[in-house]
Amino acid sequence: MTYDIAIVGGGIVGLAAGRELLRRHPHLKLAVLEKEAAVSQHQTGHNSGVIHSGIYYAPGSLKARLCTEGRRALWQYCDAKGIEYKQVGKLIVATEESELPRLQNLWERGQANGIENLQMLDADGIAEREPHVRGIKAIFSPVTGIVDYGVVARGFADDIREMGGEILTGRQVTAIERSAGVTRVSSNGGDVEARYVITCGGLQSDRLAKMTGGQGDPKIVPFRGDYLILKPDKRYLVKGNIYPVPDPSFPFLGVHFTPRMNGDVWLGPNAVLAFAREGYSFSTINPGDLFESLTYSGFIKLAGKYMSIGLGEMYRDVVRSAYVKGLQRYIPELQVEDTLPGPSGVRAQAMNADGSMVDDFVFEGSEGVVHVRNAPSPAATSSLAIGAYIADDADKRFALGTRAAAV
Repeated sequence: MTYDIAIVGGGIVGLAAGRELLRRHPHLKLAVLEKEAAVSQHQTGHNSGVIHSGIYYAPGSLKARLCTEGRRALWQYCDAKGIEYKQVGKLIVATEESELPRLQNLWERGQANGIENLQMLDADGIAEREPHVRGIKAIFSPVTGIVDYGVVARGFADDIREMGGEILTGRQVTAIERSAGVTRVSSNGGDVEARYVITCGGLQSDRLAKMTGGQGDPKIVPFRGDYLILKPDKRYLVKGNIYPVPDPSFPFLGVHFTPRMNGDVWLGPNAVLAFAREGYSFSTINPGDLFESLTYSGFIKLAGKYMSIGLGEMYRDVVRSAYVKGLQRYIPELQVEDTLPGPSGVRAQAMNADGSMVDDFVFEGSEGVVHVRNAPSPAATSSLAIGAYIADDADKRFALGTRAAAV
C-alpha cells in the first residue's frame, strides 16, 4: 500500500501530528502505524493525566512555548468534543527556607511564560487551598488541570479516521529504507510505502531514527516511575495537584500528589532505571534493553553523579514506608496504611553521551523523514501544539502546500 505520509507511532504525539496534517491537507493519503493492538498503550496511557501550565520550562524553549499553546488548544478541543477535564489547580510548595530562591525563580519563569493568574501564597494561603498541606510558601497555578489522555488520544484517532486517514495496528516497524523518492516502512504486520515518513516512537524513538542514519544521540534510557494510590477514605487529604519545588541536585521532579478523573489520587512517582524499555514492573526484564542502558556512556556518567540519590530511589521503590516519608514532607498526617500499590509508567528519557539529560523537545529531519527524538512531559499537554509544529516542518520540508485555516 502506498501513502503520501506514514506516521510511525500511535501515541498522542503521532496522532496529533496526523490529525493536524489531514486538517491542513485533506487530500493526503495518510496512515499511522502502531505496533500495539490499540493506540496510546505506552507513555500516553501511563502518565499522571496532568494538564500542565508551562511554569517549569525555560523561557524561549520549545517546551515553554508549546506547553502553553498546547494547554489552551487542549481546553478548546475537549470543550468541542465533550471530553471531561477538571481545572483542579496546582500548588508548588516550599517546605524549607532553602527552597524559597528556587520558588522565586519558578515565579519569574511563570511570568515570563505568560502563565495566567499565578498566585504566591503564604502558609495561611496554603492552608486555605489545601488544609492538610504543610508549607511556608507556595505558588498556586489555577490553570493546571487533569484529563484522561487515553480518551484524548482516542479522540485524535477518531478524527484521523473521519478525515480519511488510517490507523494500522499490530505494525512493529523493523526497517525504514528510502529509494527513488519513496520510503518503504517494513513491519511485522506488512510493509507500506510512503512519499514521506514521520516517526513519533517515544520509547523507541532513537532506534527509529537510527534506521534512517540518524545520530546515536540523544539516546533513550527508560526510567520507571511507580505510584501509590491514596485509599478512598483518605481522599479528603488532597484537593488539587500538590508538587515540590524542583531540586537542581535531583535529575527528576520528585514525588507529588495528583487527583485523577476517576476520583483516585496518585502519589509519586519515584524514578528508577527500568529493566526494559517497556518495563512497567520490577520483574519485567529485557536483557538487551538493560545491557544497552547499563553500557551507555551517558548513563554511566549520570549514575556516577547521582549514585546516592539513585540508591535512595531504589530503596524507596521496595520499602513503602520510605516512599511515604517523602510524601509526609507535604502532608504530615499521611500514613503508610493510607496507601495502596498503584500503577507504573516508563519515561523515555533522552540522554547525551556526556551524561546530560536532554531538557527540551528535539526534532530531527533528513530526506523524506522527520523524527521526534525527545518528547517527554509535558508532551501530552503540548500534543496539539507539537502536532502543529511537526506539520509546519512537514509543510516546509516536504513542500506539502499552504497551511489551511485554523478550525
